[in-house]
Amino acid sequence: MGQRQPSRVAVGAAYAAQGFGYATAVTALPGLKSRVGIDDATVSIVILLCCLTAALGSVVAERLAVRYGSHIALLTGLSIQAVGLPLVALSGGPAMLMASFALYGLGLGMVDASSAMQGVQLQHRMGKAVLSTLFACATGASAAAALVMSGLANLGTVTGAITSLVLAAVGIATVVFSVRGRLVPARELADEASTATRTPLPTAGIWLFGSLIMVAFVADSSVSTWSSVYLHDNLAAGAVIAPLGYAAYQASVLVTRLVGDRLVAHSRARLLVPTVLVAILGLVGVSLLRSPVAVVVAFALVGVGVGTLVPLTFSAAGDLAPERIHEVIARINLFNYAGAVLGAVALGLLSAWPGLGPAFLLPAVLLVPALLFARRFDRPGAKPIPVPEPV
Repeated sequence: MGQRQPSRVAVGAAYAAQGFGYATAVTALPGLKSRVGIDDATVSIVILLCCLTAALGSVVAERLAVRYGSHIALLTGLSIQAVGLPLVALSGGPAMLMASFALYGLGLGMVDASSAMQGVQLQHRMGKAVLSTLFACATGASAAAALVMSGLANLGTVTGAITSLVLAAVGIATVVFSVRGRLVPARELADEASTATRTPLPTAGIWLFGSLIMVAFVADSSVSTWSSVYLHDNLAAGAVIAPLGYAAYQASVLVTRLVGDRLVAHSRARLLVPTVLVAILGLVGVSLLRSPVAVVVAFALVGVGVGTLVPLTFSAAGDLAPERIHEVIARINLFNYAGAVLGAVALGLLSAWPGLGPAFLLPAVLLVPALLFARRFDRPGAKPIPVPEPV
């Protein structure tokens, strides 16, 4: 029992470091634009490059985790981020900015994959759901990073962005040194490797749960990228109201994840179905309602489904082949980036026709298969496997 709580706190700190760093990097973009002198098109290229290197980072994390353990992959990814963020802050031109974001993206992908591995392994060791709370750590830290950026904006857009990036790097480095030796340790890798050679990867399950992760991030990216634009440009919401759609969405995601582990009880499907239904109704409401206040509420409903779908999917995927957990989680994590890009790009293209409002029906339709395959989340043998911890 002695090592259980330290591992949980350490893994939660890693999730928080990831959320704080990413939110800082994204909210620093306006200041970086001014410092480097680039336009929105170049920013889009920088973000796409970051997504591509993040996908590569997921692959690298898989290789490291299989050989040395997911804790090594996680510490390595966080260390790369701690180096990458100051380089982003110091970038004096477009080339260095792209290279720095590419390096940061590599660390981002490594941590995305390895933190999910750690979360699933922690659930197996503890014999109860904890993944939703871990994701809540990342969501809460993202909100904190946005508040820090807002406060430092008093120093000026550029200075505030640079200061925030450096502070985030220091925070991540502090987490790296603090959690060493307290993360979920590697299992007997030799035994795992020998078993893995006899057990084929669950390809069908990877595609199923990976597709659901992609759908969740299509919805997330749609709201993150287009909610404020839709409220301001299409519904004539004022400057005060327009950002509240995204704020309500993130608040809903956070609250849902804070209570998710307690609500999951004995069945993932029983939590998945109603929350995804709420998200679908929210997206339909965004598309059909014309009142800005009502649409803000609808965006909050979307957060209920996304807040549960991501941790529940990783939890179920982690039980597909526990002896090959590193490979399964890393490959499913790749769908994350496809969903993020698709959500941002597809709604942008659909905004021309049929319009941005109806375009929000796309993630609503894509969420329907989550309801159809809900039973797969609770198939026989799919619940976390308790593994006693050393006293």
